[in-house]
Amino acid sequence: MKITIIYDTKTGNTKRMAQAVAEGAEGFEGIEVIMKHIDDASPEDLLSEGLVIGSPTYCGLMTWKLKKLFDESVKTAWGKVDGHIGAAFSSSGGLGGGNEISLCSILTSLMNYGFIVFGLTEYAGRGVTAHYGAVAVGDPGELEVKACRRLGEKTAEYVSRMFGGNRKEE
Repeated sequence: MKITIIYDTKTGNTKRMAQAVAEGAEGFEGIEVIMKHIDDASPEDLLSEGLVIGSPTYCGLMTWKLKKLFDESVKTAWGKVDGHIGAAFSSSGGLGGGNEISLCSILTSLMNYGFIVFGLTEYAGRGVTAHYGAVAVGDPGELEVKACRRLGEKTAEYVSRMFGGNRKEE
């Protein structure tokens, strides 16, 4: 079983979030976690049992590079990922920067391919909801990193449930 985390970043904020998602997903046996910058991603990466996409927010949308990946993956992945697990995370430069709308653009693309998507009903254990996925404004702080780890954990948990596997013993 494989979880692929694909992200785009300019400032490094979204990369830090991707690293936290990977840390959360690595706690499950039988799951390989791969993290890729969008420049290194290919349509085949969408075939993973779990796919987590991270983007800076640009005008309330994912970056054009991520959208291009989805557009160019139709022949490779369309109809081949029904029932696979998908999730999203996003960073922005300020409050009201469009993080939730950006997450919805990612989740919509994932759903169009057949992924089962989810958000976080609890954000970093503090009762703050992040309905569509993990978000950060600027440099991700402690709460945002925890939310990203939780997003990775939930992705691995759902992949394990759907495709088999157990949590690693500590």
